[in-house]
Amino acid sequence: VVWLLTWGFGVNEYDVDTDKIQYGKSFGQSLIALLLYVGYDTFLTTRSGQTLGKKWLHLRVANLDNGSTPSVQTSLVRALVLWVPFAFCCACIWTAIAGGWSFFDKPYKQGLHDKAAKTVVVSTG
Repeated sequence: VVWLLTWGFGVNEYDVDTDKIQYGKSFGQSLIALLLYVGYDTFLTTRSGQTLGKKWLHLRVANLDNGSTPSVQTSLVRALVLWVPFAFCCACIWTAIAGGWSFFDKPYKQGLHDKAAKTVVVSTG
């Protein structure tokens, strides 16, 4: 989706011409990606606690303190911590750090984005 939208506006960070580097286009694509990812994640998490992937895997995001579906503010904090570094600097590294953190976290197995938002991912099945 990001690629289609940015291609439609003539923004493509994968066109590499060392004689004509355009940093603004790469930034533009990253900004569009950030807005789409944060919007998608925030909207669906606020609505039901589930993105499409979480629905397929029978998981949902819940508030750590009471298990309820996160508010817009909580979902936005969670999405920003997850997606800002992903969109602008270090997608693979940040995914490994933020998500991988959950493998070592005790007792709730939270990723860094869940810690920041005080949420937890739980099974619905």
